[in-house]
Amino acid sequence: MKRRTVLSLEQALAMPYATLRFVQLGWRVIRIEALGAGNGLPGDPNRYIGRQVADDDRRSYYIAPNVGKEAIALNLKSAEGRATLKRLVRGLDVDIFCCNTVPERYRPLGVDYATLAAVKPDLIWAGISALGPEYPEVPGYDPVIQAMAGYVELTGEPDRAPVLCGVPVVDLKAGDEVYANVLLALAERAETGRGREIHVSMLQAAASWLITTLPLVDFDCEPWEVTRAGNEHRKFVPTNVYPARDGFLYMAIGSDVQWRRLTARPRFASLAIDERQTNEGRVRDRRQLHRDIAALTATMDTDEVMAELRAATIPHARINGVAAVRECEALRARLTVTTMPDGRRVRMQPMAVDLPGALREFPFAPKYGEHTGPVLREAGFSDSECRALAAAGVIPA
Repeated sequence: MKRRTVLSLEQALAMPYATLRFVQLGWRVIRIEALGAGNGLPGDPNRYIGRQVADDDRRSYYIAPNVGKEAIALNLKSAEGRATLKRLVRGLDVDIFCCNTVPERYRPLGVDYATLAAVKPDLIWAGISALGPEYPEVPGYDPVIQAMAGYVELTGEPDRAPVLCGVPVVDLKAGDEVYANVLLALAERAETGRGREIHVSMLQAAASWLITTLPLVDFDCEPWEVTRAGNEHRKFVPTNVYPARDGFLYMAIGSDVQWRRLTARPRFASLAIDERQTNEGRVRDRRQLHRDIAALTATMDTDEVMAELRAATIPHARINGVAAVRECEALRARLTVTTMPDGRRVRMQPMAVDLPGALREFPFAPKYGEHTGPVLREAGFSDSECRALAAAGVIPA
């Protein structure tokens, strides 16, 4: 696959995650950040979130989404900055431009599709925003969109307050949509020679995942089918977290055949009453059934329960902490890695899918503005032009 060049006006998580996936393909990603103004901290606010692990602008929350990238700083509020961006797009032969600022800023900053496509007609342009360009002033924050999209209503215990998902799923879903649609646009460009404008609405992307709940509203569903269900599956019973003497595990029964295999085990035989032979019957009796299973598993150690479930070929898992996930046999060799400036190695999340020849080790996340000078010179700016831009407040001095 040809190595592509991505220029990305990015911050926070949604777009940096999308462009990280391009880094994992071996592409070149250059992130653009704003110049600091007044007393504000310069660049991506996520640089300053979490524990200080390298220096003050590379803290723990910023590192993993930004490994393997280059970083430049550019004042796009100035005419000189906007002209510089156009020269970068042309001089670096940029394939893809990305941004996740609010849409009302696209044109004033000179990052809108029409402006940049006039410079490079085959450019692929991708933006992430809260609700799409029809709502240009609305900022996109994962927890707020989780609430808007029904995720918070669907998460948690039925008799308690709604809660967020434990992972910023809307940010990551939006990033994945950029990744997928850019690859589609590249395939189309190979046939037509034309670029494309891509808008990802975080709300729309999140709502596309409501495939198991939203259509139920028109099927006259019961209220409990589209609200919080705790750890239960709303349709397949029993599927839940169950206690053992030394911890918890998750068990999922996905068919009547699996139910019969479970209740054929002597330690679970007492569960096999007639009403429970079908999933429909188990749904009706789900509350008592969950109590009965919990009473049995609580008399065993986790390893004993898991041995029973393995013997019955029932899907199950121990409830792992995040640190334990790194040690899973199926993941250990697939983790990605970066090396801190002091030589310490940092294990990170694996790639979503193994690709032939893909790298698993990436350079550490860049400092603010670290590559501004080299990137501009590569795009054809002379030393004197760079000095003039710095003097004019367009790039860092």
